[in-house]
Amino acid sequence: MLDRSNMIYLYDGSFNGLLCCVFESYDKREMPAEILTPDIPQAILFPVKEIMTDPQKANRVLASIPKKMGHAALDFLRHAFLTCLPQKELHILRFMRMGYCHGPSVMAILANDAMHILFKAVKHLKNESHLLKGFLRFSVFHNVLVGEIEPKNYVLPLLRQHFCQRYPEESFFIFDKTHGMALAYHPYQSAIIAVEDLVLPEPDKKEQSFRELWRLFYETIEVKGRHNPQCRMSHMPKRYWKYMTEFNRPQESLPMSAYPGGKKLLDGGSDFIKMHPPLY
Repeated sequence: MLDRSNMIYLYDGSFNGLLCCVFESYDKREMPAEILTPDIPQAILFPVKEIMTDPQKANRVLASIPKKMGHAALDFLRHAFLTCLPQKELHILRFMRMGYCHGPSVMAILANDAMHILFKAVKHLKNESHLLKGFLRFSVFHNVLVGEIEPKNYVLPLLRQHFCQRYPEESFFIFDKTHGMALAYHPYQSAIIAVEDLVLPEPDKKEQSFRELWRLFYETIEVKGRHNPQCRMSHMPKRYWKYMTEFNRPQESLPMSAYPGGKKLLDGGSDFIKMHPPLY
């Protein structure tokens, strides 16, 4: 019988680490009260069990998901892990326990809280990544396209294929300021890497002129008599405006601390990608 314990699982924050938490839960026949990562600052009153990431255990759980629940469930779980949902690890564990009991039909049990909460979180993730495919703005620095975003979810894995296919012959760098990571691409090589911070150089005259042309285009195509700020915010949420060229982001909003690898990225191309271990 499942023991609903007061135990807190502590894992490294990786997807494989979470799969090891699932393995531990089944192996010990216990349901943890919470699953946390070391970077979450909070007072813990319950006993803590540190779950070490074991590739063999993770692979066993990973292989069981499509066999027991179907490939759609595995894809759903990978997306759920990228969301900003609070306590997502516990929700994922509950969903997986349902999946092992009900099989592929678990994807249709939307009335259940575990499924419904994850379904909404994944929908939010996909909506945000879809919007950023259109709202992301690039600037050119040293022949590298550089863009900045502040998403709520871990959207870079979902943006990766889109932008790599869209700019296959370009070098680009998309910095996720929220999560301290970046998508670095040099023709036919890409990696999602950890980046503490990024300071961009002042745009040169050519880049400034292109920005001005983009702002002029944005202002010119508007029909003045049909100006509707509320409609604009419905289709283009205000939280995305900060990094959009047409809204003239001031330079002082850039981070103040420098990331030491920034210049290496702009100058080094593929060598920079090889030097940094990928996160995804």
